[in-house]
Amino acid sequence: MFTGIIETLGTVTGIRIEGTNKHFNLTAPFTNELKIDQSVAHNGVCLTVVAIENDTYTVTAIDETLQKTSLNDLKEGDIVNLERCMQANGRFDGHVVQGHVDQVGICESVEDQNGSWLFTFSYDGSTGNVTVEKGSICINGISLTVVNSKENQFSVAIIPYTYEHTNLQHVKPGTRVNLEFDIIGKYVARLLGK
Repeated sequence: MFTGIIETLGTVTGIRIEGTNKHFNLTAPFTNELKIDQSVAHNGVCLTVVAIENDTYTVTAIDETLQKTSLNDLKEGDIVNLERCMQANGRFDGHVVQGHVDQVGICESVEDQNGSWLFTFSYDGSTGNVTVEKGSICINGISLTVVNSKENQFSVAIIPYTYEHTNLQHVKPGTRVNLEFDIIGKYVARLLGK
């Protein structure tokens, strides 16, 4: 389980295709602390560390993951939001994030608000996923609060710290992002038959 509080940024240093799988090599400040079999969220996608060599580690994404997330868009040099799984004795600063992306959303606009940014994203609402104002949403692994919720669309306000310490600074209109909707909201929607 994760909290959506990004721990650090990593850089994709290599991509290798094997059958329908993709192996991603990354460097990150915490590489020397990782262990084989450890879960790490990459832009919100929980992947298992399968190899570590010097300052580089490797994770593998299977076809199912590549089809349902934006990981297939990654290329060498891209910056990735990283979070290791939550420790049982740690603070719960974000919200419950499983690392299971529900779908890909598309950035519609980024508005500079002279001290913050308003990002608007669209998504396919036919899947039954919903947002509510002041509810939680996870975008590329970042726990955020919805400020405007419309049908198939929502906005989030980004403070300078989040902008500077995540890969949102590279998101522009047309960018595909990973969305994990709030687990409580998903259960409520299911119970109500949405």
